[in-house]
Amino acid sequence: MNRCSQSLRLLFGVWLCQVAAPSVLAATPSSADLSQLAREFHTDLSEKVLPYWYDRCVDWPRGGFVLADDASRPAPPATEKMIVTQARMIWGFAHAYRKGYRDPQRDYLRAARQGYQFLIEKFRDPVNGGYYWKTDLAGQPTNDRKYLYGEAFVIYALVEYHRASEDPVPLRHAMDLYHALQAHCHDKKNDGWGEHYTRDWQWIAEQDPRIEVERAGLKSANAHLHWMEALTELYDASRDKEVKKSLTEALKINQKWFYPKQIGKAAFHRHPDWSPVTDPASAGLSYGHNVEFAWLMVRAEQVLGRRPSWSYFDAILDHALKYGTDRERGGLYNRGLDNQPATDTDKVWWSQAEFMAALTIGLQHRENPAYREALVKLIAFLRARQIVPADGIWLDTVTAEGLPKSSGKAHNWKANYHDLRGIVKFVEAFEDPGEAP
Repeated sequence: MNRCSQSLRLLFGVWLCQVAAPSVLAATPSSADLSQLAREFHTDLSEKVLPYWYDRCVDWPRGGFVLADDASRPAPPATEKMIVTQARMIWGFAHAYRKGYRDPQRDYLRAARQGYQFLIEKFRDPVNGGYYWKTDLAGQPTNDRKYLYGEAFVIYALVEYHRASEDPVPLRHAMDLYHALQAHCHDKKNDGWGEHYTRDWQWIAEQDPRIEVERAGLKSANAHLHWMEALTELYDASRDKEVKKSLTEALKINQKWFYPKQIGKAAFHRHPDWSPVTDPASAGLSYGHNVEFAWLMVRAEQVLGRRPSWSYFDAILDHALKYGTDRERGGLYNRGLDNQPATDTDKVWWSQAEFMAALTIGLQHRENPAYREALVKLIAFLRARQIVPADGIWLDTVTAEGLPKSSGKAHNWKANYHDLRGIVKFVEAFEDPGEAP
């Protein structure tokens, strides 16, 4: 790192410390009022966060969304639109609208609608089915491949937009995509799904620079987790028997191969036949993905009509609390190995959001002092070190101490999805309905 970059980080860290709310930093598990924090988050969502995403990221002239913003330096102008970004932004605005967030100057359903229209008109392959990975700003494909990770988020977005708009057509598009993925990606021999395909659905087995998510030729915990997430909501909306069968399969695969009950044995990748991947690049586990799986597992079981696996859920969170949590300052570390202290102590925004969601859901199920303490400390850290007070947006990555490591606020991989979802869950769980803004 050069001297200029070091100075920038130092100055930005000092700025965050100066503007942080000291009352939140001083909060303790015994004194913290989660309902008050929920009211404050509700206000921030209404008055700062949602207006930020609406005012800065909606591409009204061309359609869809453009994300390029940084808290500490001018962000390079965006030159492309990526399917994950577009789908997450549609989901975020549709979700906010469905949860009752309104603004007389900003129509969040309209923002979702124009994103949905751009998605269908520009990203959807009308010949082969599926959705392209990337387009230019006008919507011309620049990477016409189809990756399971991205396709999963399309289904997730289409279902949520269907719920918010009460329009049946988006759900039909979601079902069409589901059938295409089943026809082309489902591994009928070994179960699970392939992840990287050409425009005409030829499987890609060798890694190349155009693959920007996970690794060609392998099955990943990341893609199968979000595929399960999408199938959960698709089944909840459609009650289709084939979708139920796929969701059951995805849940079983994630529990067996990627997020097992021996929590330290979680795996990033498996070979198509589920044999282990020995490449050191695939070693270790992600605390953020683990806790995200915990609550998504419970959600999937509830939608399937099963009794939730709360002991499994608790085992995952207990592992994160023991090995992956900053007990002094609060927050969730990035990565670790087995049942050992974290090896990567950076705090990435999406991991913090999923930790917030998982702890919230755990406390909704039953009171747990360890969960409550971790949640209070997490929020204290976020508000003091990772959330920009002016607009409520979370910085991409900070160090364990809270110094900015990546000060991105909006980019292709950072949209209004993880943190919005975590905050909404927290507000719904702890806000006193009689005192809502």
